[in-house]
Amino acid sequence: MIYMIWTSRQIKQHKQAAQALNEIIKKIVEFIKCNPETTDVDIRQFIKKQYKKYHLKSDKQGSIVAFGKNTAQVHYYAEEPRQLKKGDLIMIDIWARLDKKGAPFADITWMLYYGRKLPKQHANALEIVVKARDKVVKYLQNNLAKKTAPIGKEIDAVARNYLVKHGHGDKFLHSTGHSLGFVSPHGTRTRISRKGRQSLPLNVGYTIEPGIYFKNKFGMRSEIDFYINENYKLIITTICQKQIIKIWKKS
Repeated sequence: MIYMIWTSRQIKQHKQAAQALNEIIKKIVEFIKCNPETTDVDIRQFIKKQYKKYHLKSDKQGSIVAFGKNTAQVHYYAEEPRQLKKGDLIMIDIWARLDKKGAPFADITWMLYYGRKLPKQHANALEIVVKARDKVVKYLQNNLAKKTAPIGKEIDAVARNYLVKHGHGDKFLHSTGHSLGFVSPHGTRTRISRKGRQSLPLNVGYTIEPGIYFKNKFGMRSEIDFYINENYKLIITTICQKQIIKIWKKS
């Protein structure tokens, strides 16, 4: 199989899709504020409508919307409606591409909370995940300053070792990232995983998405997109979440 780097047009298309996904997260927050009795299925339907509004196309599943304990599942696809309740942690994972031939995907995950007071355990969990994510970003930047694109498994080890050090290695249930594709958000280039034995290619989009999952309790994930340009500069194309978005409609 011959792999091609993204063209300048495809990079632009990815950035446009990423910007649209950033805006859709804001729309989801407003939707929940205005519809506090919504369900996970309702939000998934809302996301579909937003994809259409922004001229985006996704795959069959299109999104992950999980409330409460369901956030502990890495891939939870709501089919039977579950109503939002006070005190629910919310995971929103959305991915889409421009509805144009050859356009690549963007893929992001954000964490929200429905309630007045955010539990400390949730805030602490996101802090750990964000630090793991940002350590990967720093590692990439340090290597790229030497004009070196690091190997997938070496990047993965940065996030994984940090989570192990903080007692959460067994709760990190997937790879640190993946390339972005054209038919699916998951591309076919070397992964940022334990099995990623090749250097990351230039001008190809990737995700960074560390997460920790507490069985039958809750899960926490942060996902951003990036690519490395021809000058070995790291270009992050999505907004980096720093705090859980708290949602509460005052009566």
